[in-house]
Order: sequence, then C-alpha cells, then structure tokens
Amino acid sequence: MPAFWLDRYGSDGAEQLANRVAAWQRHKHHAGTDAMPMVRESFSVAGMPRERQLLAWREHLSGMVDVPIVEAQLTLGFRGELDTYALQDIVYLDSRTDPTTLLRTAQHIANDNMRDYCFHVVMEGIAETETGLSQRRRTTQFVPGILALDMGQTMTMKRPTRAHVLAFFLPRAVVEMAIPQAESLHGKAVGYISPMARLLREHLHGMYKALPAMSDAYANQALHVAAELILAAFSKEASQSHSARGAARAAMLGRIKHYIDTHLHSQELAPDKILGSFPLARATLYRLFEQEGGLHAYIRNCRLRKAADELACSRSGAIAEIGGRLGFNYAADFTRAFRRAYGMAPQEFRALKLQWLDQQYDLNA
Repeated sequence: MPAFWLDRYGSDGAEQLANRVAAWQRHKHHAGTDAMPMVRESFSVAGMPRERQLLAWREHLSGMVDVPIVEAQLTLGFRGELDTYALQDIVYLDSRTDPTTLLRTAQHIANDNMRDYCFHVVMEGIAETETGLSQRRRTTQFVPGILALDMGQTMTMKRPTRAHVLAFFLPRAVVEMAIPQAESLHGKAVGYISPMARLLREHLHGMYKALPAMSDAYANQALHVAAELILAAFSKEASQSHSARGAARAAMLGRIKHYIDTHLHSQELAPDKILGSFPLARATLYRLFEQEGGLHAYIRNCRLRKAADELACSRSGAIAEIGGRLGFNYAADFTRAFRRAYGMAPQEFRALKLQWLDQQYDLNA
C-alpha cells in the first residue's frame, strides 16, 4: 500500500484505515491468500463547526500536502469531502472542495516517505499547477485532462473555484517500469486527444459515479483498468516527447505560448498574427494546440485566467474594462465566458476576495 497512508497516522480516520489494512495483511499471511480487499473511507468536514472545517481538512491531508490557511474560510467555513479507495497497489481519491491551494514542499518531501506518482483529473472546476524549482513548469487544466505529478518533487496547485477532482496514486516502481524517464513527466498534462486518452475519459466518466455502489471485485477491476489506461496514455506521450521531432515540437510550442502570454492584452492576437511571427504552416500551428482544446480555446482560456488574476488583485475598476482589455468586445460575452470557465460571474469572483491568490508560500521553507 502507498506509504503516505502510514505517514498520516496522526489522523483518526487514517489511523483506522491503516489498522484495517494491517489486520487484513496479518489475516492474509495466516490464510495464505494473495488477494487484498479494497479499503474504503469517506471523510467530510460538513458536520464540524465552521471555524474547524478548514483546519480539519488541512490535518486530514497533512500526510500528502500542505494546505495554507485562508482567514476568510476559517470564518465562513470550508467544504471538503474525500472518498478514498485503497488497494495494495493503487490509492484512488475522489474529492469535492471549495477553492483551495495544495503544496508539496521540499521540507514536506524530506519529512515523509511518499514517493508515489499521482495522476490528477479535474472533473469540474479548474486547477493551475506549478512544478519545479530552477526550471518551472506551469500547467493549467482548463478542460478535463490528466496531470502527472511525481510526489518526490515540489509542486503548488491552486484551485480558484469549487472543484471536483479524481486522483490516482500509483507505486513509483510500477510507473517507472511503464514509462521511461517518468520523473520528467512531473507537471505534464495529457489531453483527451489520442484514441487511448479518449477511451480513458469514457472509462473515468462511467466509473466515478458507479464506484460507490460497486462490489469490491468490480471496483478493483475498474480502478486497475483506469490505471492501465493512464499509464498507456502517458507512455505514448513520453515516447513521442523523447524523440528529436518531439523535442523540436515542444520547443516551438513553448515559444508560441510565451508569445501568447506576452500579448494577451493585444487586440491583434490572432492566428494570422502568430503565423506572421513564426515559420509555421497554419495546419501545423493548429495541430500544436490540439491537446489544449485548440488555439482559439487556449488563447481564450489564458485571457480568462489573466482576467481572474486582475479581478482578484484589483478590488476596484469596471469589470467590463478588464474584459475589454483582454479581447472581449462585449461585457455579456466576457461574463458568459468567465462563468463557463469558473462557475460564477466576474462580479461574484471579485466579491469572494479569494485570499489564496494573495498567499505567498516559500517552497524552500
């Protein structure tokens, strides 16, 4: 079983989980059977006093990640629900939370034994993850996709809205056997573009709703199929990215993304403008952004993310002006697009005063 469950011995729920697994392992030893049943755990802060909800959630996750304190959530309360399915070689989490930040710091890594790989799937909401120290990689899951995280490396994940997230924790040895140089995937996302990834998407959407009612045998099978599809999708991605052609493609994509990021406020930011700055055919440009949902979708999502930053950091100023500076000619278009991405109108987003955007956390602390 992945080591982080034993590291969470201080949490009552986790202690019970670890004890149940240990009891089964003793039974397995005496019975001479290799099968291990699924251990299920549900955790929620819903019945706790508001001022305790975020603290209880933080404590429950302390064996995996740090959760910074947001003063407003101590006062107003915090929604956090987590269903856990633990097998001998897979731990699967299904979480529903309010806006939050998750940190895997160098200090945390030094103090625990958790070295599994986590494959992170956003079902609802948005997640922005930054990985690495000297060479930072920033990945935004605007649309459903799968993010690979090496829990032996640092990361910061911000979820600015309510989110529904699935996470698969797989043993390091299993992942590194299936994927060459697996540690280089840390912070990399795979979209539902290839046939394998699309098959995975269909499997996940059918699985997560049905899993609570499944027998242990069927749930075990469903989770192992999901794990195999995840490894297959990332294995294919890794083999492509390590080729010379893949490296050149990744370099060009990085240059274009940087260009887009520095021109988000330009009304002229469009495919023709990008093609005038890079030696590419139009079809090639569009293929580069297939895994981002398309070039137009990528630009729109980057602008919406920039708008969210400006809304949270500036408590005054007309919202329509922010949208206008980022290429939305009509306030209604901006509001509609923002609501589709963040689940709320720009006015509501600003009113929340999401303090997580103002949190400064030193990864080397």
